[in-house]
Amino acid sequence: MTEERYLDDATVREFDATVERVAGDRVVLDRTHFYPTGGGQPHDTGTLEADGAVWDVTDVRKKDTVYHSLAVDGDPPTAGTAVTGRLDWDRRYAHMRYHTAQHLLSALLLEEYDAETTGNQLYHDHAHLDCAYPRFSADDLDDIESQLNDLVADALPVRWYELDREEAEATLDPERTRIHLLPNSITRVRIVEIGGRVGADADEVGGRVDADAGEIGERDGLGAGEVAPEEAPYDRTACAGTHVSNTEEIGSVEETGRQTQGSDRERIHFVIE
Repeated sequence: MTEERYLDDATVREFDATVERVAGDRVVLDRTHFYPTGGGQPHDTGTLEADGAVWDVTDVRKKDTVYHSLAVDGDPPTAGTAVTGRLDWDRRYAHMRYHTAQHLLSALLLEEYDAETTGNQLYHDHAHLDCAYPRFSADDLDDIESQLNDLVADALPVRWYELDREEAEATLDPERTRIHLLPNSITRVRIVEIGGRVGADADEVGGRVDADAGEIGERDGLGAGEVAPEEAPYDRTACAGTHVSNTEEIGSVEETGRQTQGSDRERIHFVIE
């Protein structure tokens, strides 16, 4: 089973790995930082290199493990080959910025309009989000854009950590985390938080946090998984995507329009600069 290193550190651009097996033009590595398509986020692209040979990584998919599709001109690397993987960083970083912006937008819509996100799709140069809401007016969109950019400018830290599913379901808000939608086979849940802080270290910055539910809020008489109100994150949700470590990395967000997706569904389009 491939070690999915992108879940721990989204900033790695180059890494070493070993080919475990080959299936036509697809290879399985023992570890990878290439993100596979999922959760509305597209796959990474880049290259694998070994002994002067270079293969373009054109697609990445996760099934029983992570498969890297290669543009093969000649022979693919063989099992046991040590390779160096290099990500197309511009593409990955754009996805990280858009995915973090989508989390902020989802939290904002839920808080201000009671509009739950029902789907989203990210690209390297635009994105859209679907939510349960009858119809946004032009004034609504202006207000959403203004508040969203205020949150970006607040330079909120972004963190991620894992919890046992049972603890997560018992302690986190199901309306936003939506853990109930995950397959029953998932017993550990990756949580992404924006704002607030995890644990007792006030100097923590964005990134991966080694935390279990028993460590979160274990102070001031709080129970496992609880966070003091003045330190509560703006957003907390289950997500296996890649994100920037601070909202100011997102840049300026512009709402570019809306579409009706039915009597009680709206789609918001946005771009970031």
